[in-house]
Amino acid sequence: MEASLEIIVRSTEIDVNGHVNNAKYLEYLEWGREEWYEQANLPYDTFLELGIQTVTVNITINYRKECVQNDRLIITTKPERLGRTSYTLKQEIYNQRNELVADALVTSVTMDSSTRTSRPVPAELARLFAHLAS
Repeated sequence: MEASLEIIVRSTEIDVNGHVNNAKYLEYLEWGREEWYEQANLPYDTFLELGIQTVTVNITINYRKECVQNDRLIITTKPERLGRTSYTLKQEIYNQRNELVADALVTSVTMDSSTRTSRPVPAELARLFAHLAS
């Protein structure tokens, strides 16, 4: 399952160099992941009911092109890899000219809410990665 989210670059996201600050891209990616969970019918409340939390443990990001105020960006998110207790999402950000401006691999671990230790990825989340096994 792939999800996409459209955003507009705001003036508060621009740094002294006149383009989007690198840290803002991490925020954009987080918004994209939240949209992916929502579209997958796995909102935060569902994770709470399952007794888990997801924790980002690694982000590898490539900045390809600069973005400026009023750019329209599309953030795409899709499953990339499933492990026993972790999973990786591939995210890409495109501008209004359909140019890739950034891409990232984001690895998260599922954690037991009570014990605060890793635990296997629940079936409700793992099912979204089923197509990768084929």
